[in-house]
Amino acid sequence: MLQPMTAKELEYIADSMSNEDLLMKQCAAVVSVATTPAIKNCCSQMIQMHQQHYDSLMHAIEHHQQMAPTQPQ
Repeated sequence: MLQPMTAKELEYIADSMSNEDLLMKQCAAVVSVATTPAIKNCCSQMIQMHQQHYDSLMHAIEHHQQMAPTQPQ
């Protein structure tokens, strides 16, 4: 049976989400200024990949909220 995540694990996930968000923003900045179609395409794909990572991490937190105890133990 799965157990709720620890505070340290939740902190790690929050940091990872922040990193994924930053990577998406950096890739979007490159897309907006790049003149080479291959670079634009590559960075667009990277945005999608980082968005999937972000969504997976968000899902993990949502799943944790369903499992977390409602009362402190």
